[in-house]
Amino acid sequence: MKNTLYCGAAIAAFGLAAPVLAQDVQADYDDAEDDRIITLQTNIRIEGILVSANRDESSGYIEDYTGSATIIERRDINNRQTRDIADALRDVPGVAVSSVAGQTQIRLRGSEANHVLVLVDGIEVSDPFAGEFDIGTLQAEIGSKVEVLRGPQSALYGADAIGGIVAYESARGAQVNGFGARVEAGTNNTINGSAQFGIGDYDADLAINATVVSTDGEPNARGGTRDLARDSYTVSGKGSVRLGEALQARVAARFIRTEGDFNNSDFDTTSPTFGLIIDAPETRFENEAIYALAGLNLATFDEAWTHDISAQLADINRDTFGAFGRSSGSEGDRLKASYVSAAQIDNGNDSHFLTFAVDWEREQFRNNDPFGIAFSGTREIENVGLVGEYRFAARSINLSAAIRHDINDRFADETTFRFGAAYDLTDSTRVRASAGSGIKNPGFFELFGFFDGQFIGNENLQPEKSTGWEVGVDQTFADGKANISLTYFDSELENEIFTIFPAPTFIATPANRQSVSSRRGVEISANADLGGGFSFDAAYSYLDAEEDGVEEVRRPDHIASAALNWTASDEGASATLVVRHNGETEDLAFTDPSFIPVRETLDDFTLVNLAGEFRLTDGVSLFGRVENLFDETYEQVFSFVSPGRTAIAGIRATF
Repeated sequence: MKNTLYCGAAIAAFGLAAPVLAQDVQADYDDAEDDRIITLQTNIRIEGILVSANRDESSGYIEDYTGSATIIERRDINNRQTRDIADALRDVPGVAVSSVAGQTQIRLRGSEANHVLVLVDGIEVSDPFAGEFDIGTLQAEIGSKVEVLRGPQSALYGADAIGGIVAYESARGAQVNGFGARVEAGTNNTINGSAQFGIGDYDADLAINATVVSTDGEPNARGGTRDLARDSYTVSGKGSVRLGEALQARVAARFIRTEGDFNNSDFDTTSPTFGLIIDAPETRFENEAIYALAGLNLATFDEAWTHDISAQLADINRDTFGAFGRSSGSEGDRLKASYVSAAQIDNGNDSHFLTFAVDWEREQFRNNDPFGIAFSGTREIENVGLVGEYRFAARSINLSAAIRHDINDRFADETTFRFGAAYDLTDSTRVRASAGSGIKNPGFFELFGFFDGQFIGNENLQPEKSTGWEVGVDQTFADGKANISLTYFDSELENEIFTIFPAPTFIATPANRQSVSSRRGVEISANADLGGGFSFDAAYSYLDAEEDGVEEVRRPDHIASAALNWTASDEGASATLVVRHNGETEDLAFTDPSFIPVRETLDDFTLVNLAGEFRLTDGVSLFGRVENLFDETYEQVFSFVSPGRTAIAGIRATF
């Protein structure tokens, strides 16, 4: 990815739709092939988007941001032939990914997986029941991109954003401008197909996507022989229409269905493989999710004051099956409404941005237990958030301050904050610092339990709270052809929710820790245009995440990646080599008959991927890739063996 970018908190992190004066807006919109120049309402946004206050493709000046952000650009996803968005995140500093059949988790800066807010086309997609999003269900559509904000973001987005935000954006219709498709096949009878149609101009925009992934899979048990198949189907669309010179409406919708096999642990205490993953015939899962968003944006006072109102929903159902039918299930849904008012005041070379926002959210959850041994009634949590933010932008300095007050119907009301500052020491050197706080409310199964006699809920749980700060420097070289960014961060988490096994029953139940969990580390990213069609990107993270002196699990101390890309001068051919390294990491294993977990160390591993593409005609290209080129054997989670070497070939066409 070319850009690890740092941009201004008011518009970028909060994603204001704050306007700028635009000339020849219609032409800029039609000519935009990526997000470097994009028309939004009647505004121009430059150099990307980051997260948006109006929950879709809003604008912000990312060069002003005082925190840490990474943009995985559309061309990077295309060149690396990324199909699972989780794989793209492995190249982002500060992000740890752990994947098994049926569940892929991401952790930002040592946070828990449910501390990361995930937005897809502006829609919050986490499962209200589980409290997190299975990012393994998010397939890369043609022309998609990803943005990652690291560090506490609750002052702008409320609960779920302790570690940061991951925002996925599909292509707009104007970027597609026709029909595109790709189909590929390879190892393990894998078939991956994606089709896209888009059309758009200044007045209206429409994009429709369909993606299918099917594979027979591989065994994931040590010494296992059962292949774990998976089928995933995604249909999505988004569009906008101008209802007047100052009024624009937008919609987005997405349907995801994922079916797949998984294996269970061996629960026979007399077995030599007790506590390990073993072949478990007929165990499988089905996940189905529907997401939708609708909004209106009104620009007033010659576009100096914008108003945005939106509503969104998420409806997620998850079921597992065994030899005797459905074995568990859950249902979760979320309704959310937001109003954002953003004003910009220009004073010569200085600009002031003011924002006020109100969010209302209601989440419902139900444990759809087929055996009647667990509470299966519907519970709900309601929240109202009030947000205020101020940002100042001048030629060489940027300042921002945000505060949010959340009114909760189940928990005590909370106030979170975020402050940031950045200063250009020279034309090529920028220093920045920010601090903020975050909060995460307990989820359904933590509060109310999952299965009686196996996991008992705790309705007295308190929200987890985090405060953190960071300092960084960004340096450009060779007239902007090379960039390097260095960031140090430090945060503390209070009331961390963990699982205890109290005597005499030793039945699992959650509790809040009394000690403080600390997370500190260093993130480095670099990119360079090497000339001759070659470009280079690299990222490295060092993390020290401990709770009361004990290392947190599934958070490697060292993560690194590097990508070397070559593209022919006429863009008729390209090749990309990607190397990813995960250091040793701790995990928990239930290999003791008491079912109290013991700690295990997972070995480090290095993966090498190679991808290439050759253009046959102006609209048709052949491509291929090999993942895990050297067939490395590794585990991301204890006793779950990850896939070996795979090879894929395919064809891509645009019309």
